[in-house]
Parts: sequence; C-alpha cells; structure tokens
Amino acid sequence: MTLAADGVAQLRGEFPALQRLEGGRTLAFLDGPGGTQVPRRVIDEVSDYYLSSNANSGGAFATSDASDRIVVEARAAVADLLGADTPDEVKFGANMTSLTFHVSRSIAATLRPGDEILVTGLDHEANVSPWLAVAKDRGLTVRTVSPRLDDCTLDLDDFDAKLSPRTRLVAFGWASNAVGTINPVAELVRRAHEAGALTYVDAVHWAPHGQIDVREIDTDFLVCSAYKFFGPHVGILYGRAQVLERLPAYKVRPAHDRFETGTLNFEGIAGTHAAIDYLADIGRRFGATQGSKRVQGAFMDRRLALRAGMTAIREYEMGLYRRLAEGIAALPGARLWGINDPDRFSERTPTAALTLAGMSPRAAATALGRIGIATWDGDFYAQGLIERLGLSEEGGVLRLGIVHYNTESEIDRLLAALEDLARGGVAKAAVG
Repeated sequence: MTLAADGVAQLRGEFPALQRLEGGRTLAFLDGPGGTQVPRRVIDEVSDYYLSSNANSGGAFATSDASDRIVVEARAAVADLLGADTPDEVKFGANMTSLTFHVSRSIAATLRPGDEILVTGLDHEANVSPWLAVAKDRGLTVRTVSPRLDDCTLDLDDFDAKLSPRTRLVAFGWASNAVGTINPVAELVRRAHEAGALTYVDAVHWAPHGQIDVREIDTDFLVCSAYKFFGPHVGILYGRAQVLERLPAYKVRPAHDRFETGTLNFEGIAGTHAAIDYLADIGRRFGATQGSKRVQGAFMDRRLALRAGMTAIREYEMGLYRRLAEGIAALPGARLWGINDPDRFSERTPTAALTLAGMSPRAAATALGRIGIATWDGDFYAQGLIERLGLSEEGGVLRLGIVHYNTESEIDRLLAALEDLARGGVAKAAVG
C-alpha cells in the first residue's frame, strides 16, 4: 500500500513529541524546515549509547569497540541514503555549516588568486558565507547567480553567463529552505563540470522530502543535516573519493580521518543510523510501485528501501501541500512566494513562504503558536533571497513546513487559523 492517512497514523505513533498537548489540543508541528521531530527508535539509540557504549574511539576495550562499530555502521547507512560509492566518502561533523567552513578551507588551498567561486542568491548563508570568507583570505573572486523574483527560481541564463574559464567551484542548494524551490541539480552539476568546476550541493532542505543519489547527479560534494530528516543534531558531508584524496587536510596529526576534527558525536551518529533505518522501513511498508510490482518486503535492500520510502514520502507530502496551497489562495491579503502554478509543484518542496497583509510574520507566528501550531518566521538564513524580495524590513515571511508526519486535519486547522488572521489583518490594514 502507498503512504496514506492510515499509514501516517501508524508512523505518528512512533514520535513521542507528536503526542504533546498545548491548550488541550495536540501541538501541530509545521516547523519541519527548522528541524524535525524524532521517532522513538532514534531516542532509544541515543540513550542506549550512553547506557552501553559510552567511550572514545580506538581503545582496547569493549565499549570503545562498540563506539567504533557504531560509526562504521552509520557511515554505511548514510552511504545508502546518499547513494555514495563507499562509506569512506561520508564524513560526520557538528552541522552542515561547520563542515562547510572546514572543507572550504581545504578546497580554497588548491586555488590561486583570481580563481572564481560561483554561489547563488537563492541559498542559505551556510553555502554562501564560507565561500566569501575563504575568497577574502585567498584573493579569490565570488560571483552570485541571481534568482528570478517572480517565481524564486534560479536564472539559468545568468548561471551560464557567470560561469567562466576561471570558475573552480560552484556552490548551490538542492532546494530553497525559505521558499521551497527545487533546483535542476543534475543539470547545474553538468554545466559546472563542463566549465571545469567542482560542485558543492547543500541538500539540507531536500533530504527529508525526496531521494538523493550523488552518483546520479554526479556532484563532487553534498552536505545535509540529520536533524532535518528525523535524527539528532549531526552534520553530514559526502565527498567524491578522488576529490577528497587531492585536498590538503587541516587536522591534528593523530586524527583518524582527514576531514573529521576532534571527537565525534557518537551518540548522535547512533541516532542518525536509526533515523535512516526508520526511512528505509517506510519504504518496506509503504513502498512505491516499480512497473507492475510493488516494492515492499521486510528483506528489501536498504538502499532500495530508502528510494522507495522517499518516493512514498514525496507523494504524500505534496498531496498535503496542494491542499495547503489551495486554501492559501483563497485567503484575503495573503501572498504565497515562489512557484504557485500547480502544474509546476514538482519543482518545489512542501514548504510555503507566506505574507499576510496588515500583519508581520512574527505576529502571525506568535498568534499561531498560542493556539498550538508551530511555524517559523524571518529569513531562515536565506538572507540574500529575502533581501532581494524586499521583505527584510517587514520581518521576512511566515514559513509553513510540511513533512510526512503531518496530517490533513492539521492542514485544515492551520488554514482555519490563517483565515482568522488574514481577515483580522486586512481589516486592521483598512482601518489604518
């Protein structure tokens, strides 16, 4: 069977946080782009690490061996999630931002003054600021691809125009964490490689919503964060083996891995493995069809199960998003930023960026929070895009983020609350 309301009800039962009550009602978590809730198995793995395996790496005793084994097994799980050739291409860190700052230093050390880095005006600052910093240190030039403000997509003509024979690295996101735009990742990688540049893909926002296959898109680097796909606060870096081998490493001499600095977050890595197994189990239980045969079964290969699970998640989430978008379109004084054409919803994630006439995003988020609906407001570190849209002084946007544990009833509850806010805001603006 596909993922539907009854299946989601089963999955929601695995998330203790989803049972939390606010004012006598279940708290509706529509804050997924800022970080997702975690299933019980993730909590148990983190707890079990402290109970049975709490030791540093490399020791000649049982708990240290257990810590080392946890990391080895988690690397293999992440390699399956990302489609990597080998677990050795997977690196763990504190978060995506820290990993990017770290590896950017190694990449920049191979560049010469006058070489160019291409970033985009659609991205989270974590895939912009590190490149600006190393460019300043190394005498490099950073060029920025402009977004199209009518639909918040990348201007591909501008992308091509700003690629040059001096471009050495192109950094861009798989999907916008602010407005949900999905970039044509494989095509951008192809164009960058034709220009002789490496590619660095930020998949933080995409990871909970769809399949990732680094071999299929052919990127050199990809980063994501486990806490955005139902795991703990752990950052993940994929680097193509042949590229990593060429880079200098900034590390202490005894470090076991050239790109992992200091003691790892073993408990978080254990929980990351559990989160990936949870996603694979969705594939085994609710897998999408392949041709005329349904991909299901307890013994399905994990990599295949993950693809099936993410396909099922994507289909379910976008059904909820269509319901949300239709409701927002009927709200007075509401504006939904980004791709609004339902025929183009395949080009976006189920993340809505909304403004309401007569009401600031912060006021709207606060009002929703008081009735047990969790949302976000601001620019979410997509500062360049929000500035270009002219929304910074108004407080950015109200962000509504759907993940697979959300329900139709939560969407309807949100829309009813938004209608109250919209009508009140419009009335206030008219009086003012």
